[in-house]
Formats: sequence, structure tokens, C-alpha cells
Amino acid sequence: MVIEIKNFAVSVVYGLMTILLFAALSSLIFSLILHFSDTQEKSISLLITILSFFAVFFGGFISGGKRKQKGWLIGGATGVLYSLILLSYQFLGHSSLFSLEQLVYHICYILTATMGGVLGVNVLSNSDYK
Repeated sequence: MVIEIKNFAVSVVYGLMTILLFAALSSLIFSLILHFSDTQEKSISLLITILSFFAVFFGGFISGGKRKQKGWLIGGATGVLYSLILLSYQFLGHSSLFSLEQLVYHICYILTATMGGVLGVNVLSNSDYK
């Protein structure tokens, strides 16, 4: 039982670190693009949103592949933890809660991470059997 919880937590942390690393790298790239070019933030906002969903999907994929079972649960937990971190940052750093639009985004983040976890279990655990 304790080993199961430890493996679960390690898998979620792997997925969460993947999301945060991808987000940090993409933020660095976009900040350099915005600083050194005439590109406006408004013109790349859709691309940033797409990349954030990709990061959450890939984080769920990594966590599901690391755990190799119950991908929906591990991916969902990764998405929930990521959303809670963002809520904490927004609440503590900016003294505001999610708006309705942000709530929809975070529900979609959780669903996307869940799909990534399911796919990660199926793709990465099947490759071990070959």
C-alpha cells in the first residue's frame, strides 16, 4: 500500500515537473521573441494557449507512462495538482480567484492531462512488452 502511494506520487511529480519545465522553456522563448521583435502578445496568445494544453497533455502522458496503470487517475491527479498550483499562485500572488473563463480552461487542463495519462499508459507500457 505504501509503495503504491509512493509510486503514484512519484509519477504525478514527474508529470508536474514536465509541465513546469515545458512552461518555463516556452515562457523564456516567447519572452525573448516579444522582447527582440515587433511581435505583440495579442498576436501569439492562441499559440501560447495551444502550447499550454500540449504541455499539460505531455505531463499527463509522462505521468501515465511512468505509472503504467490507471492512466485516467494519474493524469487527472497531475492536472488537478497543476491547477491547484496555478490557483495558489494567482490567489497568493495576485489576490484573485479564477474567473469563469479560467475555470473552464482549468477543467479542460484536467481533462487534457487525463487523456494524456490514458495515452501514456497505453503507449509506453505496450512498448515494454515488445
